[in-house]
Order: sequence, then C-alpha cells, then structure tokens
Amino acid sequence: MKGDSVDLMSPRISVVGVNYSNTPLTIRGMLSVPESRKQEAFACLRNYAPKGVVLATCNRTEVYVLDDDAYSAAAGIRRFLYDWSGISEVELEPYLYSSHDVTAARHLARAASGLYSMIIGEYEILGQVRQALEDAEEADMVNLELRSLFQHAIRTGRRVRDETEISKNALSVSSVAVDLATRAIGDIHNCRVLLLGAGEAGKLVARALRERGVSQMTVSSRSLSSAQELAADLGAESVRIEDLRCQIEAADIMITCTGAPHYVVYTELVDVVMGSRAERPLVIVDIAVPRDVEPQVREINGVFMYDIDDLDHLSEANRSARQKEVDRAMQIVDEETGKFVSRWQELEAKPVISALSQMAEGVRQHQLEMSLKKLPSLSPEEQDVVEAMTKAIVSKILHSPIQCLKADGNRDEDYARLVSELFALDERGSE
Repeated sequence: MKGDSVDLMSPRISVVGVNYSNTPLTIRGMLSVPESRKQEAFACLRNYAPKGVVLATCNRTEVYVLDDDAYSAAAGIRRFLYDWSGISEVELEPYLYSSHDVTAARHLARAASGLYSMIIGEYEILGQVRQALEDAEEADMVNLELRSLFQHAIRTGRRVRDETEISKNALSVSSVAVDLATRAIGDIHNCRVLLLGAGEAGKLVARALRERGVSQMTVSSRSLSSAQELAADLGAESVRIEDLRCQIEAADIMITCTGAPHYVVYTELVDVVMGSRAERPLVIVDIAVPRDVEPQVREINGVFMYDIDDLDHLSEANRSARQKEVDRAMQIVDEETGKFVSRWQELEAKPVISALSQMAEGVRQHQLEMSLKKLPSLSPEEQDVVEAMTKAIVSKILHSPIQCLKADGNRDEDYARLVSELFALDERGSE
C-alpha cells in the first residue's frame, strides 16, 4: 500500500504496519504485542498519539490513529513502532506500509473480512479485530471516530461471511499447523502430542487435534492453571513448563503457541532430548509470533521443524479454492466502506452546514430589515413577498455547497474545510 493516493476525510485516519507477505518472521516477532504486554504497548503509543488502536496478530502488527494531519499521525506511528520493537528506522522502514482515510478504512474492512489473511477467509481475524478494539477501550485509547471505524470493519466482516462462501469450510492457522504435522508424520491417531500454550491459539490447536483423532495429548503452559483448565476440557494431561524435557522425550509431535516474548524451547534442550530418543523423529510446529522455539533447533538430526511462515505454502490451495469468492467480498467491502465514509462525512458536515445556514440567514435578515426601512409604503402582503423572495435566493445559492458537503466522499477536496475557510465560519462562530 505504499504510495496510496489520499482520499480526504476529517478527522484523518492513518494506519501503518507490517504483515506476513513481505516482512520476515524475526521482524514480526519484535513488533508483536503479546497479551501480557498490551497495556504496556498502549502506554508507549500514548507518547505518540492521544488515541489509537493496535491490531496485532501472528500475521500482522498495525496501528490505527486519527488526527487532523494524517502525515504527522503516520510519522508518530512509525516512531512508536521503532520504539516498541527496538528496530532502527533504517532496518524497519522497508517493511512498513501505510495508508490514509478511505483507503485505510477499506484496508481494515478487508482485513476483518479475511481477505488479507495468510489463509483466505479464516474466522480468527474477525475476533482479533473485535479484541483489538476492546483492548484499546480498556486503555482509554478510543474515541467515537475510532470506535465507528472498527465497528464498520467488524460489520463488514460479518456481512462478507454471511453473503459469500469465502469462509465455507475455512481453514485456520491452528488447523493448518495440525496439517503440517500430519504431512510430516503420516497417521497421527496414535501419536503423542505435546501442546505448549493454553491460550486462545492453544485451544484452537487442541480442537483441531481432537478432530483429527488424536487421543494422547499433554498440555503445558507458562500458567499451570491455564494448562490444567484446558487439559480438563480435553480429558488430557497437564504438566508444568519446567518439566518440558521429559515431555518432549515422550512426544511425537510438539505444537507451540505460547505468546511468550522470548524463546521457550532452546537448541541445547532439544539436542539433549534427541540423543535419548533412539532415532525416533520429533515433529515441531511453532506457530507463535515471536517464535517459541530457537530457529537452530531445525538443524538437529531427527527434528522436522516448521514455523508460521511454512504455513503459507500449505495455504496456497486454500487461496485458489476461495478466489471465486474474493471478488464478491471485495464488492461488499467497497459498498460498506462507501456507506461508512458517507455517514462519516455527513456527520462531519453537519456543524459546517448549520454554521453556513446561520451565517446566510443572518445576512438575509439584516439586509431585509435595512431594505424594508427604505420602503415604508409596502403593504404587509408585499413585505411577505419580498421576504419569501430573499429566502428563495439564499436557498438557491446554498443548495450546491450543501449538496457538496453531503456528498459521498468520492472527490479530491475536503469541502467542509474549504467552505469553512471561504466563508470564515470559524471566525464568525467566535464573534
């Protein structure tokens, strides 16, 4: 989206971010916002923007803010991303994309509809967009306009799923992770699976494993209570994360999704474990961002390791199968975005229309009063005719400007601001 043309609205929407399509996993990991650090992220963002929403998933980190100066807002988001990730401007800038106003609103709606997902049409992103809004609300970083923007995206995402088949039998990151393990090992019914992570992603993986017929499952997490809760739901075993060594030794497959800000499984540990497995292979699928498993683990003999970028290859067939629905989904997004912009601009135009009408009416009444004083011989009926005539003239003159102010936003000018400046409405309002 670099270099997008700007469609003007007021206040101005800006989004800056990265996603899986052009940004290495290492960079995405440094930009990620784990559950445990969300409020810390908002505290950092507050240094650069008074209000804003952070949409952080395994495939993207995007920040949405509103400001009268869109380019200043985008610069602030960039500084936040440099600060939060610890990545220098020179290193991070090539991966950043940005857009503004209508283009930004359309981008968010497409994302919520699953059109920008690694797995086209996946359901998880809609919940993640909703959660991003709730997190920002909790941090007191949302105003009416931002709330309206995200509600528009959520509403659009629901409509896309209701009116197209883009999500019919849709895969998810979690189910594709299980598919990767199945491809590597074959029949997994009798395999022993270690699930490392008991958050939302862990629950989705567990569900996918159960659907594939896995019965031997062990759950571990940084939070023992969370592991115990998920294990109880599954009828599985839960273990302390400190006991990983013996659990990895027993496992055929390990799927990790902890959301930890650092590695949880290190090369040294896996190397020791593999030395005691009598050449029995170990399949590791790491879908965490940032990574749970140290990358060098994949170099150990007997280890078949995959990370979230490997899921992209498996999802190609999913993309092709759903391509027919993408065009229809895009049409729905464009329709809903047009409605959103129209509502937004009408709302923004109301104070200007009111001020313009009041200004014109004031001028009309003043000039009418002066004219009638010079025409004392007019009868009351004739005075009414003159007044009606002046009202008609004012109405005719204001018709085009008001219609432009109410227009749907497909234009190159910010009419509300232009009309305010031309008629000095701000100055008149302060008199």
